[in-house]
Formats: sequence, C-alpha cells, structure tokens
Amino acid sequence: MWFRVLADILAVFHLAFIIFAVLGGVLSIWWRRIVWLHLPAVALAALIEFTGWICPLTPLENLMLIKGGEAGYPGGFIEHYMFTIIYYPGMTREIQIALGAFVLAINLLIYFLVIHKKK
Repeated sequence: MWFRVLADILAVFHLAFIIFAVLGGVLSIWWRRIVWLHLPAVALAALIEFTGWICPLTPLENLMLIKGGEAGYPGGFIEHYMFTIIYYPGMTREIQIALGAFVLAINLLIYFLVIHKKK
C-alpha cells in the first residue's frame, strides 16, 4: 500500500514539475531567487521534449506501482496521464518538438515581462 501512495505522490510531484517548468517564471515577480531553480527545470523539460526522452520520474513511478501490486504503465507520464488532456491521438515527433519550443517561448515571454516590469 505504501508503494502505491508513493507512486501517487510522485505523480502529483510530476504534474507540479510540469506546471512549474511552464509557468514558474511568474513566481520570479515575488521571489527573484526562484529563477535559479526554475531555469534548470525549463531546460530539463525542453530537453526531454526535444529529444523524446522519458522523464526520470516515470520509471520511478512505475517501480512504485509495481511494488505496490499494480501494473506500471508504458511510455511516459504525459502519455499515460495527460494524453487526452494535452495531446491528441495523432501526436507526432514534430508536435512534441513544438511543445518543447512552447515551453521555451512561454518562459522567454514571462521573463521578458518580468524584467521590463521591474524597470
């Protein structure tokens, strides 16, 4: 049972990481030091999308699910939990690369606005 709870906690953390990577730059309006945590998160998220890698949290979630007596899931976190919300069935490599570019673009915009607002 504890492994299943750990798998659920990891899944929530995984989703929080994705949200942080996409929108975490907004936090720099109030807390400037978050930039040093946020920029590596953006880089990792974009790298995973650009290369088609699976996030390192996914195998850990699967391990916890299996140890908890449940089946793991194939593919990555996004494909398993978020596919129907974020992606559509015709997902292509080009769209995945576009999502990586989106993560970078939205954060460039956020930081541009934050920097210009502080002046």
